[in-house]
Amino acid sequence: MTDIQIGGAKRARRGYSFDEVAIAPSRRTRDPQAVSTTWTIDAYRFDTPLLAAPMDSVVSPASAVALSRLGLLAVLNLEGLWGRYEDPEPLLEEIAGLAPDVVTPRMQELYSARPVDAGLVTARIAEMKAAGITVAVAASPQGTTSLAPLAAQAGADIVVIRGTTVSAEHVSTDGVPLNLKQFIHELDVPVIVGGCATYQAALHLMRTGAAGVLVGFGGGASHTTADVIGVRVPMASAVADVAAARRDYLDESGGRYVHVIADGSMGRSGDIVKAFACGADAAMLGTALSRASDAPGRGAHWGAEAWHPHLPRGERHLTPTVGPFDTVLNGPSASADGTMNIIGALRKAMAITGYSDVKEFQRVEMVVTA
Repeated sequence: MTDIQIGGAKRARRGYSFDEVAIAPSRRTRDPQAVSTTWTIDAYRFDTPLLAAPMDSVVSPASAVALSRLGLLAVLNLEGLWGRYEDPEPLLEEIAGLAPDVVTPRMQELYSARPVDAGLVTARIAEMKAAGITVAVAASPQGTTSLAPLAAQAGADIVVIRGTTVSAEHVSTDGVPLNLKQFIHELDVPVIVGGCATYQAALHLMRTGAAGVLVGFGGGASHTTADVIGVRVPMASAVADVAAARRDYLDESGGRYVHVIADGSMGRSGDIVKAFACGADAAMLGTALSRASDAPGRGAHWGAEAWHPHLPRGERHLTPTVGPFDTVLNGPSASADGTMNIIGALRKAMAITGYSDVKEFQRVEMVVTA
C-alpha cells in the first residue's frame, strides 16, 4: 500500500478493494476443463478452494454435508444456534421473517438465552462425522479454550478460530491471555485462525503454528464493523499483504507453508476470482452461499457480529435466492451478475489468463482500475 499524507500529524497507506482492481489477460489461454481447482490443507484435499463461512444462515449440520459433497469445506459455528438449541429450525425461520427494526434485539435475545451446550456440540460433530465428511468447526477467540479441545475430542478434523480481529496473544482483563502458539501446539488438529488484514499481524499468526490464516473481518455485506468501530482494510490490499507475509514466513521457517484464506467482501464470483489473483489459496464464502435456496437462512443472512450482546457490528440481510447450492457453485447460470456458477467463473478466469491451477494463478498480472 502506498504511503500518503493525510495531514500534518498523520500518514496513511493507500489500500485497494476488489472493486478497484482487475485481472489482465496474458498471451496464453486454456480450455476451462484443463485447469485444476483442487486445494489441499494439512492432510485434507478438496475439489474446490472454497470454505463455507461459520454462519447460521449458511452452515447447519445438514448443509455442511451437502456442501462437502460439492467439494467445499463447510465450517459449523459451535457458538451459533446449532450449539445452543436442540431444534433451531423454527428460530431460523423466525429470524428470516422479522422486521428490520426488531431483528437485532431479537437475535441478541435468542443467542444469549441459552449457553453453548457441550452435549449438543458433541452431537453435531458426531452427526457430521457419521456422514463421512471432513468436519470443520469454528469458535470465537473468547470461546476457544473451552470449545476447541471439546471439538477435537469429539472428532472434529479442523478447528477455525474466527473473530473480527484475532491476535497471536489475546490479553484479557482476568490476566490470563490466550497464547495461540501454545494452544495450537497442544491441540491435536490443524487450526485456521483470523481475521487479520496486515502483513505484521499475519506474520505473528503464522508463527503460532496455524495451518491457515483468515484475511479480512468476516462477512462483507453482513457486517458494519467500519461504521461501528471504524476498522476496515480494503480486501485486495489486505490479501496481497498477507500473501507477502506467507512468502517471508516460508523463508523464515525453512519451508513451512501457511494457507492464506480470503474472508469477506466477496459477494460475487468476480470478487472471489480477484481474491485468488491477489494471492489467496482459498476463499471463505458467506453471502454468495446464503443466496442458495437450500441454505439454512431461508433467504436471510447474518453473522456472529449481528448478535453481539453489547455492540452489534452486523445486520441481517435478506438475500433473494437464485437456486440450490449446486447451481450457485456449478451452474448453469441463468444470470450475468456473478451470483451463480462460482466455480465455473474461477475456471474461466484461469483459462483466459493461461494458468493451470490456483497456485499458478496467483502470479497473474493485475491492474488498478480506480
